[in-house]
Amino acid sequence: MGMTKRSEPKDHTGSVEASLLDEVLAGFAREHDVRTKGALCVPLVVTDHARIQGLPLDPAALRTEKEGQVLGLGKGRVQQILARHGVTRVLAEEGGRTSRGSLGKMNAYVGLLNRLHGEDPDLDLEVIEAFWIMRVKAFFAAKPFVMRTEAGGGLHLPFQQVFDRAEARQKETPGATILGTVLQHMVGARLAAYRSDLRHHSASTKDEGQDRPGDFQLGDVAVHVSTAPGEALIRKCQVNLDGGQRPVIITLGRGLALARGLADNAGIGPRLDVWDAIQWLAAGVVEAGGDSPVGRSQALVALLERYNAVVEAVETDPSLRIELSTGRL
Repeated sequence: MGMTKRSEPKDHTGSVEASLLDEVLAGFAREHDVRTKGALCVPLVVTDHARIQGLPLDPAALRTEKEGQVLGLGKGRVQQILARHGVTRVLAEEGGRTSRGSLGKMNAYVGLLNRLHGEDPDLDLEVIEAFWIMRVKAFFAAKPFVMRTEAGGGLHLPFQQVFDRAEARQKETPGATILGTVLQHMVGARLAAYRSDLRHHSASTKDEGQDRPGDFQLGDVAVHVSTAPGEALIRKCQVNLDGGQRPVIITLGRGLALARGLADNAGIGPRLDVWDAIQWLAAGVVEAGGDSPVGRSQALVALLERYNAVVEAVETDPSLRIELSTGRL
């Protein structure tokens, strides 16, 4: 069998166009219910077989000796494929081996690839693999963060857990700013309790050129939200002060000492407020819910409802949503 050509850009005149190929693959995914983590492993592994062996494929050669599993369908190989595209999150611990119907999906998918290869001998397997990678990313994106409350736990703990998970997800997605986005909209959600007309912006929107002194403005207070305050942010705070405004930086962890040190170096330390985001958010729940566990739980629910409404309005990534598990504060 000849190897499928992949090294040079292709002239798709007379071949299977990329847009049409996406439609065909999407139709296959619908028809064969390729949407769960186990099912998604099958086309990833079979496409990888085609990439290595070339097309057409023999479905009988892609069965294990006992014909009980798809050859190579396991966590190790699946994660190797994902890693080529910068995805490090684990799709399925068993790599799809425990999914019912994997062999049937494999047979059907091999049939599809062989048919497409017959129509276009230079079928671009990179385009096909990229389609399934996008489906995997969509699967991950469909899963929101979960905030859990624990009896006897500190009031700050649910917020700490969410930010920890956001940071972990960010490390798995190079170039993403997930932690900063969650922080910004969580701060905005609390501020919205005081100002229903508060303006929210996508986390990718810069302050400059937007006629706003910071991420949020409450009268003469300019609120800046940052996970890593730097000299540029301190200069913005200096501009705020020069304009008669009161700057506030809301940050996390190491950002507290960093912002205070930079502010002292710039000579504005006594005039700049730097707040711990987690403690400030927890204090807001107590302020709104009072001394009643039920009241505090209701306050937390209201905060997350405002947060999710902001995410839906200004962001395009549904995985930024936060769901609250049962429990009381």
